[in-house]
Amino acid sequence: MNPLRAPHRLLGTGLAGVLLLSACAGPAGPASNSNQPNDAPTATAPPTPSASGPVTAVATVLQEGDGPPELCLGGVAESLPPQCGGPEIAGWDWEAVEADSAQDTTWGEYTVEGTWDGETFRLTDAAPAEQPVSPDDPRLDPDNAGAAGPDTPEALELQNEVLDHLDGLSGWTENGYVWVTVVYDDGSIQRYADDKYGADTVAVLSALRDVE
Repeated sequence: MNPLRAPHRLLGTGLAGVLLLSACAGPAGPASNSNQPNDAPTATAPPTPSASGPVTAVATVLQEGDGPPELCLGGVAESLPPQCGGPEIAGWDWEAVEADSAQDTTWGEYTVEGTWDGETFRLTDAAPAEQPVSPDDPRLDPDNAGAAGPDTPEALELQNEVLDHLDGLSGWTENGYVWVTVVYDDGSIQRYADDKYGADTVAVLSALRDVE
């Protein structure tokens, strides 16, 4: 799975319902964080958790030709037709929703609910897109700045490393944290990032949200 990371438009990611540098000076990176013990065990690869219950997201669903419908949880290039990619969405029925079509591509933006097994999103319900209320995140509080430091070339280098290593959908730096949105996190990816990069350095956001 390799969703398009173009920053043209972010759906279902970040903090403003589109779940999309100060303090703690010093270069960002694993070697610069003293919070991580030298002998702390770290997994060689990040986990790919499945969801134990239903999950939801606001996202573009897109299908090219005879390919499978995909749930675009990352960037969407606003071309005609749009371009994006993501995990396969099983159980999708274009006849049950309103959609646009052009050049053998069909797409639309929806609020979807379903299950996630770590690879495939299995649909249980789809409705017209409705952006959720943005949650308050204490990591945005200036008094709670992260350890990655200000927005420097070193922080950008760490951002790119984290984005690639965690197979992130989008990434940016803000308030001393490297933020990365992944398809789904049950907390295990955040714990992995804390072990690998040091506490209060990487802020992991989940594009698929658990249904409460």
